[in-house]
Amino acid sequence: MPGRGGDSPRGDGEDHLRRAQPRRPAPPASFPRLLCQGCDASVLLDSAKGNLAERDAKPNKSLRGFGSVERVKAKLEAACPGVVSCADVLTLMARDAVVLAKGPSWPVALGRRDGSMSSATEASDELPPSFGDVPLLTRIFASKGLGLKDLVVLSGAHTLGTAHCPSFADRLYNSTGNGLVDPSLDSEYADKLRLKCKSVDDKRMLSEMDPGSYRTFDISYYRHVAKRRGLFRSDAALLTDATTEEYVRRVATGKFDDAFFGDFSESMIKMGNVGVLTGGDGDIRKKCYVLN
Repeated sequence: MPGRGGDSPRGDGEDHLRRAQPRRPAPPASFPRLLCQGCDASVLLDSAKGNLAERDAKPNKSLRGFGSVERVKAKLEAACPGVVSCADVLTLMARDAVVLAKGPSWPVALGRRDGSMSSATEASDELPPSFGDVPLLTRIFASKGLGLKDLVVLSGAHTLGTAHCPSFADRLYNSTGNGLVDPSLDSEYADKLRLKCKSVDDKRMLSEMDPGSYRTFDISYYRHVAKRRGLFRSDAALLTDATTEEYVRRVATGKFDDAFFGDFSESMIKMGNVGVLTGGDGDIRKKCYVLN
């Protein structure tokens, strides 16, 4: 758990996030995704000679928001040097990005320290893959102290952001090795996706993870999943397990928005406490992309 430094008032975090945004800001989805990599801010480190860092792992090639984190960190260092870790900055920015996208807020305990190790291999082994089924995803979540409910709830973060074609296009062109569309994918939706993604190797085009609402944190992601229009295999997999399917269909009715927001806040607090370093177990980096 983070130290008892208390919660930073939400307004302070939001103000830093707003002021630090570049002219072309990273989308809100960037910061929760960065936080998903772990709570010691190791994902922010650049690769060093002989060591490929987490940010350069294949699953992380599409990560964005590094520059925004650095801008916030620089402002904090100018105001109070050596006090606020990159890990705390990232955790606060993840929370405030969701708030700015009209999603829920949650308290963030402060006092994290930054890690000194960053491994692309470790990241590839431990990150939930977009092609994962429920048993695989459950094992990965369980290794972090997160349960099946956390899995289906945190999947709701796919209400924000976009994805490059290679992360899902195999569902469109060669799902079972015979060139056919994934049968778990709605055929009309598949046709629309094929208009954007011409092949499994098309790295230029992006598709919204929550079509029509990808900049707003809401429950429409679950409506898409319930209609077999989840973009990733991992989204479709939520309909293959009785527990996760029940949650998807319940939230998709639109009658439980507040309950989902509360669940998401609880799961983000849990995720924000995974692998936390405190005290002498870590450092406070002066710059988030390099060790002191």
